[in-house]
Amino acid sequence: MTPKKVLVTGMSGVIGTAVHRELHDRYDMSALNRRDIPGVACHRADIAELDAILPAFEDIHTVVHLAAVVPEASPWEEVLRYNVIGTYNVFEASRRAGVKRIIYASSGSAIAGWEQEMPYGALVEGRYDEVPETWDKLTHKTPPWPKALYGCSKVWGEALARHFTDTSGLSVLCLRMGRVIPEDRPTETRHASVWCSRRDIVGIIEKCIEAPKDLKFDIFYALSNNRWSYRDLEHAREVLGFVPQDSADDFT
Repeated sequence: MTPKKVLVTGMSGVIGTAVHRELHDRYDMSALNRRDIPGVACHRADIAELDAILPAFEDIHTVVHLAAVVPEASPWEEVLRYNVIGTYNVFEASRRAGVKRIIYASSGSAIAGWEQEMPYGALVEGRYDEVPETWDKLTHKTPPWPKALYGCSKVWGEALARHFTDTSGLSVLCLRMGRVIPEDRPTETRHASVWCSRRDIVGIIEKCIEAPKDLKFDIFYALSNNRWSYRDLEHAREVLGFVPQDSADDFT
């Protein structure tokens, strides 16, 4: 059976590197990147330039869209160029090329504003003595409450995904990713709630690649099985069969 052709934008980042390392033997993988990646078929272009990126999407089955400006303190000009215009360009290039599915790297920042409320603020700040025995987790149906312009741009990306699935043959699955870091282990108090291991982020991305064709649009939280998490994982288990293998608790 011919392997699916998977294009990864931003493959040189922490998540993109892990995706290539773990999945390159299962899929025909290529990259859309601003610099070359050794051993990878790479189309070098800026996602903010639609015409420049179009060739990367030819004959691609699935796009894993990771490229973005990430720091929450990023200036509006960068957020606009890469997270707003760039995301539109990736979606539009996919539509034109007949791509079947996009896996969109959204972020927990799309709902991190809820941390201004109890018990979510106490959970991420490690004030566990103030946390009740049980708490309502945020689900894919919880209204967005973005943090910073970065979080706003990810809410935009999710809305754009819905638009493209309504108006084209694309399937778009949005992953509200937890904190994936080079150390691959929690390094601060907040990570006890929002950390995601490299193994788990690759695991849920693979589940999205292999999800049924008729799954047109959905939003999933992507993080490890952390005791102090306030983000729902049950929806990803029910729809994708995703069960995280790691936990921030293993490092305490």
